[in-house]
Amino acid sequence: MLRPSSLRLKDGRRIRFPAVTAVLNVTPDSFSDGGLYLDARRAVERGLELAAAGADIVEVGAESTRPGAAAVAVEEELARLVPVLEGLGSRLKVPISVDTRKAEVARRALALGAAVVNDVSGLRFDPAMAAVAAQAKAAVVLMHMRGTPATMGRMARYRDVVAEVKSELAARARMAVRCGIRADRILLDPGFGFAKKAADNLKLLRGLPQLCRLGYPIMVGVSRKRFLRRIAGSADAALSGATLAASLLAVLAGASLVRVHEPGPAAAALKVVRAWRALGAV
Repeated sequence: MLRPSSLRLKDGRRIRFPAVTAVLNVTPDSFSDGGLYLDARRAVERGLELAAAGADIVEVGAESTRPGAAAVAVEEELARLVPVLEGLGSRLKVPISVDTRKAEVARRALALGAAVVNDVSGLRFDPAMAAVAAQAKAAVVLMHMRGTPATMGRMARYRDVVAEVKSELAARARMAVRCGIRADRILLDPGFGFAKKAADNLKLLRGLPQLCRLGYPIMVGVSRKRFLRRIAGSADAALSGATLAASLLAVLAGASLVRVHEPGPAAAALKVVRAWRALGAV
């Protein structure tokens, strides 16, 4: 099964791979940028900045899923999210993804113009999520995670992390198709840092070609993750460099999208990758 070279959204727009998804957290407690964009006007400005810097997709999340994070009520998540989506509106020229596990939040976001739903639970958390995404003809990112953000740290136990993540993602994709989500709008995310130890993350990064054989676009989100901090250090420059290195390794291993907090360097690096590939190097 060959992976597609692009993602066609319901409105006809096409995301050509490799592509950059930029993170916009409107939360008080996300691990990297929590609290920076709680003000809706500042969040809208940041969304426009991310697109101008080279993001192909801007992903807005209103509930932290960092290790140990507690769940947020639907009403609170919507109170954070809706003003930002309304403010971005027609001003944002790239597609919007919403990072949520809740069907009602996804429904409202899709009604306000979002085109992608990134569900870190892989459609496990809310039984209604698959139907909402299918009815809206949304693209869906299915991420691998065991447990919840509050419990996943205790569930990072694998005999073969690459084989097990591959098998579990394949099962989630089959379930999504059975629920009416179009196969050509499904993307998979190995879930770096979600129920994974540092060594597991490195093994997954190295084993990405095996995951790519599933035939779906793979999105990799390693930006500023803890395992990179352990390798490169916690200084901003070190984390930025480590994120870029890991993201490029992922693309060279077959990933279709990288999810980052700093889209400018990633977008520039992917231009080099495209130029290199155009010469027939890969």
